[in-house]
Amino acid sequence: MNVRQVCVLGGTGFVGTHLVGQLIASGRQVKVLTRRIQRHRDLLVFPGLRLVEADVHDPEVLKQQFRDVDAVINLVGILNEKGHDGRGFKRAHVDLSRNVLEACKAAGVKRLLHMSALHADAGSGTSQYLRTKGEAENHLHTFAGTDMGVTSFRPSVIFGPGDSFVNRFAGLLKITPGFFPVTCPNARFAPVYVGDVGDAFMKALEDRSTFGKRYDLCGPREYTLKQIVRYVAKEAGLKRWIFGVPDGVSKLIAFSSEYLLPGKFFSLDNFNSLKTDSVCRNGKRCPTSLEAIVPRYLGNADRNARYQVLREQAGR
Repeated sequence: MNVRQVCVLGGTGFVGTHLVGQLIASGRQVKVLTRRIQRHRDLLVFPGLRLVEADVHDPEVLKQQFRDVDAVINLVGILNEKGHDGRGFKRAHVDLSRNVLEACKAAGVKRLLHMSALHADAGSGTSQYLRTKGEAENHLHTFAGTDMGVTSFRPSVIFGPGDSFVNRFAGLLKITPGFFPVTCPNARFAPVYVGDVGDAFMKALEDRSTFGKRYDLCGPREYTLKQIVRYVAKEAGLKRWIFGVPDGVSKLIAFSSEYLLPGKFFSLDNFNSLKTDSVCRNGKRCPTSLEAIVPRYLGNADRNARYQVLREQAGR
């Protein structure tokens, strides 16, 4: 395949910023759809990037925006919804993916890369997040047809400059008074570096052997959540007593966060997701470790880290 024009949904987010930089560095023209251009004008440092204000949930808008591109990449996903009944997850994951697929067919786009999640499963996922991610993924691979090349990527938790994983724990640790309780402390992860995830997308973009495939992506090492929090505290130079709390207390914290506190920093759906260890059984082990990258950006504000990414990518 010869993919020169790419449209990215979710291109203004953490993973999207990195991947857009890689696409631009490869000499491709990139269109990023966003609800509000003014919030993301810093992306315009990328030469060859078009920011388009558009409602990605409008099927007709998608058909129009896909007409001049060779490939579509959908990175859109949410970890929490505004409500409590799963409709937010369904809209963001299932409904959008169906609309993207139909718009690709209508516009004649033959290549679609899709961001799913490790252990996404429509039937037995432990959370709304995992079930709707699985349903979206299954729909794409079932109904793409013979003319459409669909590839899905299923990463564990993703880390890197500007992430909301390591940076979130660092921020919470800074404001705790000497101790830090870890919910679901024994939940396991194989954190994968955002640059490795971007490389997987880039390698697959024009590779026909990846059509119809689903790829699990994990980093080289596995950790419990408690081990990750301890590592973040150590690298941030914060002396904290870090201890795990039992599932019953973890669920109570999730309930309180969801219904009694603003922000949903830890929801019941997050709690249910953590019942499934985010580690690869037979998937790809990406090379970059947590220890090789985190010390480079830990302590930076998200926006500063994002700006550094933009400067590095634009300078390639």
